[in-house]
Amino acid sequence: MTAYDAGTSDAANPLKQMARLGQSPWLDFIQRSYTESGRLKKLVEEDGLKGVTSNPSIFQKAMGHGTDYDPQIRQILAHQIVDAGTLYETLAIHDIRAAAKVLHPVYEQTAKVDGYVSLEVSPYLARDTDATLAEARRLWLAVGAPNLMIKIPGTDEGAPAVQAAIAAGINVNVTLLFSLNAYKKVVEAHIAGLEDRLSRGESVKGIASVASFFVSRIDVKIDKEIDDRVAAGDRDAAALKALRGKVAIANAKLAYEYWQGVVKSPRWQKLAQAGAMPQRLLWASTSTKDKTFSDVLYVDGLIGPETVNTIPPATFDDFRDHGRVAPTLTQDVAGAHAVIGEARRLGLDLDGVTRTLVDEGVRGFEEAFDALLGAIAAKQAAFLGHRLTTTTLNLPADLDTAVRAELETWRTQGNVRRLWSKDATLWTGHDEAGWLKWLSIVDDQLLDLAKFEEFQAEVKARGFRDALLLGMGGSSLGPEVLSVTFGKHEGFPRLYVLDSTDPQQIRDFQDRIDISKTLFIVSSKSGGTLEPNILKAYFFDQARKVLGDKAGSHFITVTDPGSHMEDVAKKDKFWKIFYGNKQIGGRYSVLSDFGMVPAAIAGLPLKRLLDSALRGEKSCAASVPPAQNPGVVLGAVLGVAARSFGRDKITLLASPAIYDMGAWLEQLLAESTGKDGRGLIPIDGETAGPASVYGKDRVFIYLRLGEKPCEKQDAAFKKLIAAGEPVVTIELHDRYQIAQEFFRWEFATAVAGSIIGINAFNQPDVEASKIETKKITTAYNETGKLPPYEPFAKDGPFAFYADPQNAAALKGGTAEAILKAHFARGRAGDYVALLAYIDRDTATREWLQQVRLSVRDGLKLATAAEFGPRFQHSTGQAYKGGPNTGVFVQITCDDDVNLPVPGEKYTFSIVKEAQARGDLEVLGERGRRALRVHIHGDLKSGLEKLAQVIKSAV
Repeated sequence: MTAYDAGTSDAANPLKQMARLGQSPWLDFIQRSYTESGRLKKLVEEDGLKGVTSNPSIFQKAMGHGTDYDPQIRQILAHQIVDAGTLYETLAIHDIRAAAKVLHPVYEQTAKVDGYVSLEVSPYLARDTDATLAEARRLWLAVGAPNLMIKIPGTDEGAPAVQAAIAAGINVNVTLLFSLNAYKKVVEAHIAGLEDRLSRGESVKGIASVASFFVSRIDVKIDKEIDDRVAAGDRDAAALKALRGKVAIANAKLAYEYWQGVVKSPRWQKLAQAGAMPQRLLWASTSTKDKTFSDVLYVDGLIGPETVNTIPPATFDDFRDHGRVAPTLTQDVAGAHAVIGEARRLGLDLDGVTRTLVDEGVRGFEEAFDALLGAIAAKQAAFLGHRLTTTTLNLPADLDTAVRAELETWRTQGNVRRLWSKDATLWTGHDEAGWLKWLSIVDDQLLDLAKFEEFQAEVKARGFRDALLLGMGGSSLGPEVLSVTFGKHEGFPRLYVLDSTDPQQIRDFQDRIDISKTLFIVSSKSGGTLEPNILKAYFFDQARKVLGDKAGSHFITVTDPGSHMEDVAKKDKFWKIFYGNKQIGGRYSVLSDFGMVPAAIAGLPLKRLLDSALRGEKSCAASVPPAQNPGVVLGAVLGVAARSFGRDKITLLASPAIYDMGAWLEQLLAESTGKDGRGLIPIDGETAGPASVYGKDRVFIYLRLGEKPCEKQDAAFKKLIAAGEPVVTIELHDRYQIAQEFFRWEFATAVAGSIIGINAFNQPDVEASKIETKKITTAYNETGKLPPYEPFAKDGPFAFYADPQNAAALKGGTAEAILKAHFARGRAGDYVALLAYIDRDTATREWLQQVRLSVRDGLKLATAAEFGPRFQHSTGQAYKGGPNTGVFVQITCDDDVNLPVPGEKYTFSIVKEAQARGDLEVLGERGRRALRVHIHGDLKSGLEKLAQVIKSAV
């Protein structure tokens, strides 16, 4: 017969006889099927069971295995988007309430002395007083049962929380008590909490508490030390052996003796007269670990008045079968003192053992909670299926082992929780905590959904045909992904994104739109960035020509509060102003108003988009252990590969229908991690080739759209995996899951930054190019001409520029010789970046792709293919501040088209030239291998010739 089956109605049942001596048997176990089947109620009725305790280990065994909880999990997931911690808590509260209902008659029959069910605060909070108290209050209200006890650990930090909880009228079970000194602190906390209530004129009646004093674990530790010393031939072997299995019970008896003195004290008597109930000692950890002892040793030996013994199921059955009921707790107390005295004489460090046991207890509950949450997260992911993106890792054995080790480090150090709590020391300990509002922005946006939906309806009602976003970097790349991925929605304008100062590209966009039917979005976080300001000036001037005084009604801005752009918008009577959050950096802003406002304008289903993002957030939550946390897993791969294996070229390829994700990811990765001579170098859109064209510096990321995959890409990645290359395949099951990946990648980037050891939220090197650009444009405004700038070599339509150091290294000669010498500077592990300050259209993008592939295949180096000045607000940070492994080729041209910048002497062509010069100068100052090739004359023929020269040079 087991405690899982039936009790006994035998009048001689030892469990029932315990009540005769004033002790209450509680069960150290909870499980849904056990309660629902009526077996718990049967123990109450037949065995005199008077309470139930739970802990993370018990819930881990109950929830982590089997299918008891599956129906409720499925029901929750069908209606809510929650994290693993919330899911666990919902399940646990259901179980606690059900058990409390079974035990409520006991609670009433015993006048609130018994009938309690205990629920533990998160073990992660054991060393945090304020958080423990907040959690105790929250769980107390969430369960809402009068016969609930909140378990609070009896650590030094837990004791003040016990006092405050008691003072708040919460029933408390103080757990993890091993030493008499720790117990004394808890007794003081209990009494002080009641006194606090009394001093406020509040009732102290009906507030229950137990102090869970752990027993058998002490003997396990002490007896091992005894056995080791005896085996080593200790001269006190006989005396040591005489103490085996005795110290724990002796320690408990001394605690009870102390309690007896407390309840007789005048201080306690005053509280008792006011109706206070004493805090009973509860014997915990009462199963016998040493099989040479009685299996009911720690029940038989600790029976006494006004105490509780919480008994595991097997021990519960054993005691029913052959337990002996006698007032053992008060017998031979002098002998207990003698045992403790003898232990000290023999050098058995009881104080040290109890300190160790507290630390091990906290850690053990944390590990059990990790296992529990991991099991729930895995089950949750399985049940959600294609509602979540799917990640498959194919890593070389050494990298796989290192990633697993890093995930375990993150688990043992609680780093996911540290990240969510905004602990700056996870990175560099500087200003990181001030840049983490993106962690909760999805929740904020869902609360604000009506604002966006109302705006969306207004946009539709006004009948705009086109929408043109003017911005750079984080203000433009996210909206561009939405525009390219989702296209035009019926009844809404087509969204265009302009992030260039190239006059031909500006003219191209101007030709696509009908200004009279266009809504312009000026998107600038700081409000002071050059490009959005001059693009606004240009298009506002064009709009005034068409719309007159109504031009402002066709403009909105998204900017941070108090920015220069806010002032401009108010002055020019913009239709609307939307605000960013100053605690979210531009590259982390896609789910803030910087992404949601363009999404609303384009007619995207906002709730669907945000729900997808919320799934990303919840899957990366603080409660999801690293191994089950997709953001941490991805970040660990990226960070460990770069830090420990030199694999810092993150090669991004996406299915054609979601290809533009790569441009957004480039900025996120490069600007976040590329600094202090370290970081990740994103390689976006480099067509997959055979393994033979790659070095040992790559990690491949395949963003595969399950609803519309590319067979050629599938085949290429299959070959790369077979060749042993590290490949991370992320499958999106529909396009809206890009929002899920937005959050996941932001989280992964923060994780990777921590592993690499940098501040993932600043961009110390971006400003350098802006400063140089401003110097040049200011000089032009003052003098009407650009500062002198002479090439170090010319060959046909090409002129070559570089700083003195780079020019000296390249010398001169033909275009092919110069480029050959420049490319020859690349070594294994380096990359080549082609930076083209030309119109970004289909033809030039195809040209750049062909050239980069010829460079890659010829040099076996990674290649970045970028358009300027767009990349300066994206990968430019890593090029200047990251590892000095880049070989840069800047490509510029004569502009056939030039456009004025209203209110300035300089033109867009001058601005672009200043940006190219400024960036090249900074690259040279940073000791980068950088060369500028300027194409004079016809651009098309010049590009064709340059492609031939580069192909020959490599």
